[in-house]
Amino acid sequence: MANIHSMITFGLVNIPVSVGTLIKNNDISFFQVHKKCLERIKYQKYCPHCKKVLKESEIEKGYINDEDEMIVFDQKELTNLKPENEGEIEIVSFFNSNEIDPKYYQKTYVIVPEKKGKAYFLLRDAMQKMKCVALCKTVLYNKFTYAILRISEDIFLLTTIYFAEEVNDISTYKSPKISAKELELATSLIKKMTAHFEPQKYKDEYHEKVLKAIELKSKGKKVPKSKKKSSKEIASIMKALEKSLKE
Repeated sequence: MANIHSMITFGLVNIPVSVGTLIKNNDISFFQVHKKCLERIKYQKYCPHCKKVLKESEIEKGYINDEDEMIVFDQKELTNLKPENEGEIEIVSFFNSNEIDPKYYQKTYVIVPEKKGKAYFLLRDAMQKMKCVALCKTVLYNKFTYAILRISEDIFLLTTIYFAEEVNDISTYKSPKISAKELELATSLIKKMTAHFEPQKYKDEYHEKVLKAIELKSKGKKVPKSKKKSSKEIASIMKALEKSLKE
């Protein structure tokens, strides 16, 4: 993704910044081909009513309302609906990072200063001293969103968040009664499996398998059948915990 030129607005302070993606896509992309000739498949925008392939200039955006009516917008009308604070990351308030549930986190971007000056670093140091994060509102890829501005390794990160209505309510799930013995065994197993988080240790196993398969296929070899682990279910939670602790 090309960096987006933006500006953090903090009271009357404007801080020119560049917004870039934090995460790179590690997925291996396959495309569809015709089995007979191996030609790549093309997708065309086709109108079944007029029985013709359409040009971009012939296409507009439609929405079906509650009365089952088609409401149509052209590109100019959609452009006029763009939020006013495009190109800005407006800080709304500050709060403790513990106040936000991680279920609201969406996608994270890197925020770096675009011009020399103290403003970016002053805001960073002040937030570090206060041990707080900032709630912001901004526009990314024509979409209005709220986001959390926080610090990692002395650089600002901007994490977009879901709106409350987008997150399913999970408060209806009720807990069954847990015995003291069950809790003791479960905590013992957790203690036994506790380790430090070291992200460099965790590899994308599927990614590695696909690369190996591509290499084998390129040499005219067959892809071996994967071996699945047998996972026998143990009916008793107590027996499952006891067996896990022994193993």
